[in-house]
Amino acid sequence: MHVTTYPMMHSASPGLLLLSFLFLADADSPPKFTRTPEDQTGVQGGVSSFVCQAAGDPEPKIVWNKKGKKVSNQRFEVIEFDDGSGSVLRIQPLRTPRDEAIYECHASNSAGEITASTRLSVLREDQLPSGFPTIDMGPQLKVVERSRTATMLCAASGNPDPEITWFKDFLPVNTSNNNGRIKQLRSGGTPIRGALQIEMSEESDQGKYECVATNSDGTRYSTPANLYVRVRRVPPRFSIPPADSEIMPGGNINITCVAVGSPMPYVKWMLGAEDLTPEDDMPIGRNVLELTDVRQSNNYTCVAMSTLGVIEAVAQIIVKALPKASGNPVVTERTATSITLTWDSGNPEPVSYYIIQHRAKGSDDPYKEIDGIATTRYSVGGLSPYSHYDFRVAAVNTIGQGPSSEVVEARTAEQAPSSPPRQVRGRMLSTTTAIIHWDEPEEPNGQVVGYRVYYTSDNTLLVNQWEKQMVRSANFITIQSLTPNKTYYIRVMAFTSVGDGPLSQDLQIIAKTGVPSQPSDFKGEAKSETSIQLSWVAPPQGGPDNQITGYELVYRRADDTEEKKVSFEPVTSYLLKNLKPFSTYTFQLAAKSKHGIGAYTNEVSIDTPQTLPSAPPQDITCTSPSSTSILVSWAPPLLEFQNGVITGYSIQYSTTEGNKMSKRVDGVHPESSSYLLENLEKWTEYGITVRALTEAGEGPESLQLLIRTEDDVPSGPPRGVEAETVNASAVRVKWRAPAAERQHGQVRGYQVHYVRMNNGEPQGQPFIKDILIEDSQWEYDDSAEY
Repeated sequence: MHVTTYPMMHSASPGLLLLSFLFLADADSPPKFTRTPEDQTGVQGGVSSFVCQAAGDPEPKIVWNKKGKKVSNQRFEVIEFDDGSGSVLRIQPLRTPRDEAIYECHASNSAGEITASTRLSVLREDQLPSGFPTIDMGPQLKVVERSRTATMLCAASGNPDPEITWFKDFLPVNTSNNNGRIKQLRSGGTPIRGALQIEMSEESDQGKYECVATNSDGTRYSTPANLYVRVRRVPPRFSIPPADSEIMPGGNINITCVAVGSPMPYVKWMLGAEDLTPEDDMPIGRNVLELTDVRQSNNYTCVAMSTLGVIEAVAQIIVKALPKASGNPVVTERTATSITLTWDSGNPEPVSYYIIQHRAKGSDDPYKEIDGIATTRYSVGGLSPYSHYDFRVAAVNTIGQGPSSEVVEARTAEQAPSSPPRQVRGRMLSTTTAIIHWDEPEEPNGQVVGYRVYYTSDNTLLVNQWEKQMVRSANFITIQSLTPNKTYYIRVMAFTSVGDGPLSQDLQIIAKTGVPSQPSDFKGEAKSETSIQLSWVAPPQGGPDNQITGYELVYRRADDTEEKKVSFEPVTSYLLKNLKPFSTYTFQLAAKSKHGIGAYTNEVSIDTPQTLPSAPPQDITCTSPSSTSILVSWAPPLLEFQNGVITGYSIQYSTTEGNKMSKRVDGVHPESSSYLLENLEKWTEYGITVRALTEAGEGPESLQLLIRTEDDVPSGPPRGVEAETVNASAVRVKWRAPAAERQHGQVRGYQVHYVRMNNGEPQGQPFIKDILIEDSQWEYDDSAEY
C-alpha cells in the first residue's frame, strides 16, 4: 500500500531560501536622503516630530543635532525605524522659547555624509493665530478581534483645512505599501475624512495611535489612544472529521480531515504509532490522506494539535470481500414436512444474512432459495414426507453472496399416507369369488406396511362395521363366500408405521359372472358453457364371452329431481351437449355386456361455466321525479336466464327528438334495483334500455321504454313583442311564443303586465292581464302570433 499526504495549506515551518549574491568591487554609495524633516510650528506643552530617512551602502547612520550638538534631553527622544532606514526626533512636551531652534539630521557612512536642517517654532496658546489647527475628535481606546476591521476616528479644523496624518508608537503610519489594508478615509466630511481604517487586523497593528493635524499656521497632535488586537483562543476541533469507508481489495481512497481553532492547529495522519505526515511538512488546518492499492483493513488516526491541545479522530477503512463458505450444515431435527439445520458462520467479518438452498435429491430442477436468514439455525418447512432432499448454505455480506457449503442430504420423517390407494378395480372370478387390485397411494408419506380392504353388501352400515381383510406386501386380494347377484361395496386403505391413510371411494361390484365391474378413473371437464367431456378407463374384460358392449350414463342437474339416461357404444370418452350454463351436474357410469349391466361408478360432480345472461332485466319502469331526472327501476333476469352471477347492470338512454344524443351508465351495482338519471333536458322524451352483466359479458338489451321529463317554467321570454296604439283608450300587444327549447313544457297561457308612466317613472303597481290559450290552439307552429 502506498501512502501520500497532501498539505492543503502552506506549511507553517519556514522553508530554506537559497540566495545568490554577486559582489562587485567599489560598490559603496554615499548617503542619500529619502525623506527630510520639515519646518514645524508647535504649541507650548504639545508634541513635535521630525522624520528623517536616508539610503546608502553601507546603510547610513543618522544622528540628530541641535545648534551643531547631538541632542540630549529627557524631553527629546529618537525612535528608529524597524528597517533601519532612519529615525524620528520627538520632542514632548514643547517648551518655549528654549526648544525653538534649527535641528539637523546628519547621515553618514564610509562613502560620505550629508546633513538636512529644519526649524522648530513654538507658540503659547495665547499667541496662536485664529486658523491654527484644533483636534475636534481624537482617537479613542479600541479593542478589535484579529482579522476584523478597526477604524480609528479623527476630526480636525483650522484655516486652511488641516491635513491629517497618523503616528503609531511615535513612527509615521505608512498607508501606501500594504495593498490597501491600512488606509486613510478621505471621502465625505468630518469625522470620517481623517479616520484610519485597518482591515484584517493583525497582532502587529496593536499600539499607540496619534492623529496629527497640520496647516500653514502649525501642527497639533491629538491625545494618543491605544488599539488592542485581541486574539481569540479556541482549542482545536474537527470541522470535517475523517469518515469510515468500505472499499474493494486493491482499491484507492482519499480521507479528508479538517480541524479549526485559534491558533489554527497542525494536522497529521498516523497508522498506529507510525507517523504518515512528515514532521517538517505538517499542514495547518487540512490534511488529505491518499491511500492506493489497499489490501487490508486498518484504522487511521487524524491528529490535530495547537498550543491549546491535541485531539484525535479515527477513520476505519474496511477492505470488503465476499464472505467465506460457511461450515457444512448439520441436521439436528426432522419431522415429516421439515428439516432443521445448524451450521457455523465460518466468517470472522460480519455476515448480513444466510441463504439456504434445497431441492429434491436427484432432481435437475434449480435449487429453491430461502434468504434473509439471520441465525445459524433454521427449520426448512413445506417439504414432502419421507423424501430425500439436498441442502447447502451460503453467507451474504454487503458485497454479495459467498460460495455455498458442501451439499448435505437429509430425509424427512414418515407420516400416515395422505391419499388413498389408486385405481381400485375388481372383477368376479366366479359367482362367489372376486379379485380386487389397486396401486400404491400417490402420497404414501413413508413405507407402506400394508393395506386393509373393507367390503359389504349393505352400504348403510358405517365402514367400521364392514367386513375387512388385511394384506401385506401385495396389492391384490381374493374375497370369497360372496352372495350371488348381490352388489358389493369395496374400499381400500393403506397404512405406514406411523398410521392409517384415507379410504378409497366405493368400488361397486355385482356378484355375477360375466357382468363388467365399475369403470375406473371416471372424470369430466366443461368444454363450453353447455357441454361437458367425460372420460374413464374401461373395466377389465374376462375373456371373449364377457366383452363390453356399451355404457350407460345417468346424470341430472343439481336443482332437478329428474334423472336422464344416455346409452352409447363401448368408448372411453363422451361429449354431453345441450346442458345449461352455470349449473352443477352429477354423473354415474356403468359398463354393459351381454350378461347385463355392471356396477355404476360413484357420483362425479362437474360445473358448467358462466356465460352472458340470455334475457334482459324484468319489470322495467321509469318515472320522472323532476324536470331534469328520470328514475329507472328493474328486477334481475329470471334465474334460469342469468347463466352466472350478475356482476352489474348498464343503462342506455337517448333523446328521441331534436339533436339526438345517446349516453350510457356502466358499473351499476349488482344489488341495485334502481338508478336516478340526472342533468337531463327538461320536458324531453327519452328512450331507456337496461342490460344485465355476468363475468362473461353483457346480456341482451331490454325493450326501449319511452318517458318524457317533467315540464318546468319557461326559461325564455316571449319573442317579437310589439305594442301599437289602437285609439285614445286602447293598445294592441302582439308576440310570438318563446323559443321551443326554452319552453320546457306545453305553453298554456301568457300574462301581460302594464303600468302608467309619468316622465319615465312608473306610477303605482302594474296591472296584470292573464291570457289563456284554448286547448285547440295548443298544437301550433313556431310562427303563430298572439
